[in-house]
Amino acid sequence: MRRIVAVENVSLDGVMQAPGGPEEDTRGGFERGGWARPYQDEVMLQEMGKGFGNTELLFGRRTYEQFFGFWPKQTDGDPFTGLLNATQKHVASRTLTEPLPWENSTLLPGDAAAAIEELKQQPGKDLVVLGSGELVRNLMQRGLVDALVLLILPLVLGQGQRLFSDSGPSTAWRLTSSVPTTTGVVIANYELDGSVPF
Repeated sequence: MRRIVAVENVSLDGVMQAPGGPEEDTRGGFERGGWARPYQDEVMLQEMGKGFGNTELLFGRRTYEQFFGFWPKQTDGDPFTGLLNATQKHVASRTLTEPLPWENSTLLPGDAAAAIEELKQQPGKDLVVLGSGELVRNLMQRGLVDALVLLILPLVLGQGQRLFSDSGPSTAWRLTSSVPTTTGVVIANYELDGSVPF
């Protein structure tokens, strides 16, 4: 059975909305996008590159379209471009139709959690979710996320969509490793560790 790993940038107050740029996600009037960019460094790039190419990717529609709008157009020798293009991508969407525009992309139509639960049962590489907040919250609600890689940034945003919903299940997570970057980001790896012992 495959594992599902969610990789997320989060602020100290748990916000994950629009880390990459001001126009990335303005839902709810969010005007603080692009908050993660100043914190990138070589340590982060090395950590995020580990295991890349040995997994498949899982996207919600919005994040898939943002990635497709940027990565295939990078021609400056960025090592991630070739890897992203070659990696199998699964896209959960009720509105997209096949064929999807980015090479090695497969549509998961209908109910996202049900389609992903079925995909998880199949043999194959682990599935990594990048961003895709709505999808991740949906998967956590169904107990389908096995591991979290959180890039915890040393800032408080005060508004925006958060990684964990207010009505989600109570779950315990075990820290398996952590790496601090030169910019104060902590990259923390967690494995699902059952229910919370109230």
